[in-house]
Amino acid sequence: MKKIVLGITAAALVVSVSCKKKTDDPTPTPTPTTTTTEDSLGYKLSSDITSNRTLMSGKTYTLEAMVYVKNGATLTIPKGVTIKALKGKNGLVITRGAKIMAEGTVDSPIVFTSNEGTPTPGDWGGIVMLGKATTNATFNGSAGVGEIEGGVNNSNGDGLYGGTDDNDNSGKLKYVRIEYAGYPFLADKELNSLTMGAVGRGTEIDYVQCSYGYDDAFEWFGGTVNCKHLIAYKTHDDNFDADFGFRGNVQFGIAITDPNDADVSGSNGFEIDNDATGSETSPFTAPVFANITIIGPKETSATSINSNYKRAAHLRRNSRANIFNTIVMGYPTGILVDGSKTGTQLKNGTMELRGIIVGGISKAFDTVGTSSTSLGALTPFLTTDNASWNNVALTNTSDVNLVAPYASGASFNPNPNSSSPATSNAATSSTGKLGSVTAVSYRGACSANDTWWKTWTKF
Repeated sequence: MKKIVLGITAAALVVSVSCKKKTDDPTPTPTPTTTTTEDSLGYKLSSDITSNRTLMSGKTYTLEAMVYVKNGATLTIPKGVTIKALKGKNGLVITRGAKIMAEGTVDSPIVFTSNEGTPTPGDWGGIVMLGKATTNATFNGSAGVGEIEGGVNNSNGDGLYGGTDDNDNSGKLKYVRIEYAGYPFLADKELNSLTMGAVGRGTEIDYVQCSYGYDDAFEWFGGTVNCKHLIAYKTHDDNFDADFGFRGNVQFGIAITDPNDADVSGSNGFEIDNDATGSETSPFTAPVFANITIIGPKETSATSINSNYKRAAHLRRNSRANIFNTIVMGYPTGILVDGSKTGTQLKNGTMELRGIIVGGISKAFDTVGTSSTSLGALTPFLTTDNASWNNVALTNTSDVNLVAPYASGASFNPNPNSSSPATSNAATSSTGKLGSVTAVSYRGACSANDTWWKTWTKF
């Protein structure tokens, strides 16, 4: 009996000790958050991306092939990433249904550039975005589908664009610089710095600078994407090229040219066609360009420029381009309305040219083959005959009165001085075409003391 009592007592003691509240345990240490500092796939883009991939913020990658983002994958590029392309036919193609999410910041942009120690225009391909919006292109008998130029298509059809969804989303480019692109795959079949084929309006393209491209800076092949804050810097060919049914809005753009460098095909500020033949195929190329400043190569009448520079705007082949509140200066010719079909669009109001300042261009407005439209001399038609359109031709580029449009580096400044004619008399549209862009009171890309083109850019 005594043993039994002792056993119970011992058991009770164990229970008592185990149930006693503990006051001397150390505070638990939280499990540390794991921070990945290395990219398990390596700091390179060298093969197709077929599943979602996110690059490492602030790192430098090499682009070593023509890389296709496909099969609905998303390539995410955080702020501060630099991608250096090896010399040759290397580029980045966002195929239909895939996305790129490249979002830098004003202080930490994303940079695509050449890997060469001494880079030159055309070192690598560029960025190609292909979507499912509508286009008037045709490929192998299939209307509404196009093959993007530049030799990027393959047996899988990864270079095709077009569809039926004008709200298609190919992702985002924001605070991005693209430098030394435009690889010449074949004669007159170069890639552009940024090529957009049937990109839909669900895509965001804002604050993008294309510098030292061998072909065009920005080219749209159909589609409906809206773009803002674009800069074309010293590109070899055209600055803003639109065709095959592009119908998006582009607002706040700057183009700066190199007086010594132009393409044998003829370098223009704008080059806009309906399609290659000027057909009646719809959807028609009818973009809205608003608040653009195009700084041509000829600062003064004595400035020597490459003879391949042609026009600030070449509007041709039955296009219906709309240009509002824009400055063009320093080209041999200003606005050229080329062909009777294009002239008819202007006469009928399908195409609108309003609020345009032309500076330092001896032939401010010109026509070719438009006699049947009864436009007569285009300068009075666009100015005194229709004074409410607020178009004006000024003798010198200095009369536009921008701060320092022909300076380089940190001295460059495209803003208007307070006494500039660009600070007022912004035009409106008679057909509501300006309804979906930001309403401003000035003409050109910038207001006085504007800063949107600073910090993330490189001049």
